[in-house]
Amino acid sequence: MTDFAALLAPDRGQPARTIAVVTEGGFDAWLKGQSPRARAAIAAARFTAKADTMVVLPGEAAEDWSVAVGGDETAGPWHLASAAAKLPEGSYRLANGAAADGALGWLLAQHSFDRYRQAPTARGGRLLLTSDPARIDEAVRLAEATALVRDLVDTGASDLGPAELAGAARDLADAFGATLTVTEGQALADNYPMIHAVGRAASDARAPRLIELEWGDPAHPRVAVVGKGVCFDSGGLDIKPSSGMLLMKKDMGGAAHALALARLIMGARLPVRLHLLIPAVENAISSDAFRPGDVLRSRKRLFVEIGNTDAEGRLILADALTKACEEAPELVIDFATLTGAARVALGPDMPALFANDDALAADLIAGGERTHDPLWRLPLWAPYLDMLKSDVADINNAGGAFAGTITAALFLEKFVGEGTHWAHLDTFAWRPAAKPGRPKGGEALGLRAAWSMMRHRYGQS
Repeated sequence: MTDFAALLAPDRGQPARTIAVVTEGGFDAWLKGQSPRARAAIAAARFTAKADTMVVLPGEAAEDWSVAVGGDETAGPWHLASAAAKLPEGSYRLANGAAADGALGWLLAQHSFDRYRQAPTARGGRLLLTSDPARIDEAVRLAEATALVRDLVDTGASDLGPAELAGAARDLADAFGATLTVTEGQALADNYPMIHAVGRAASDARAPRLIELEWGDPAHPRVAVVGKGVCFDSGGLDIKPSSGMLLMKKDMGGAAHALALARLIMGARLPVRLHLLIPAVENAISSDAFRPGDVLRSRKRLFVEIGNTDAEGRLILADALTKACEEAPELVIDFATLTGAARVALGPDMPALFANDDALAADLIAGGERTHDPLWRLPLWAPYLDMLKSDVADINNAGGAFAGTITAALFLEKFVGEGTHWAHLDTFAWRPAAKPGRPKGGEALGLRAAWSMMRHRYGQS
């Protein structure tokens, strides 16, 4: 992974070129203060301070130059990203001294996923100096967590199956002194029957498992983080068309978010007892695949009729949520690339948020507003439970054509313990078009919102 800590440092007066962030509204006043040579360069570049534009300003000597970038320091973490990707290697400082929220974009603009390239992209080497050193560690941790999500999601399913997902969790456990438990084989079939049923059609090398990590003082509030780990989703016997299968390496994006949030919690030593759970499977097709019309017994002993084998993510999450709630957590949050209906409703950038607690929902939305990582709350509309009725079992896993995001969340709620505060984020985990600091591909959407909520709830605001 990129050494983000080498790209952000305290400003102790070391030599560096200056970056001025100029807004369109303040452009005319700023232009009046520039030298004639600088104004000529600005005119030649047709720089008007539009977002993600940049101009190099000459000084008196040949090597004396500075930079102006268009943007707004209050508009989020990405206003420096375009400059960070374009500037030559060297040291830079903002004209006002502090890096502010732009540090995250500065860091991530210098990260790329090049596992499958013979000639990897040249690494950054653009150092940003800041007069606010207390915020450096947080910016670096956020960049590392975001890069973890991106890299995991971008990795092809041939190189990232359930075993490799468990390996990523083991790396985290080793780094932070956590305890890792992996349940597979007959123990999985006996104790987590829906996780086993969804994943049993895969080869032995890609067998299903439940990955659990525990960290922190048992005396602290217990928090469970759950992530959907479908490492590839063919749709099962209700097979997806090729167009629907093309991006299904990203169907473990919920697990990637859960791992990243766990990394942030442990890296900041948040005073919680963390319980991370990742049900990891491949939804494959073979003679042993689960079938439409099958009835599965869940860990909660509710019986689930299978209306669609392509609604498998909620099945594995149900067993994991049941386990999480057995430990009486104060809070449960799950991440999942769960429904296409969420993307139809909200598009690629905005995860759908469901919560059984208004205060928790408000805290998550506020966290998204603080970090420019928006969420949109949808209702757990109980009357739609009728869409999940089964003629032969306690519940059906598929709700039909209407309100697919809501019925999926209502299904999950059935497996959340009574009195447990729970939030569910239906995220895309993918960016379909590149923006500065945000390449096309795997993306962390909802991660910063959840982390901000956790920090404010547990005393590190």
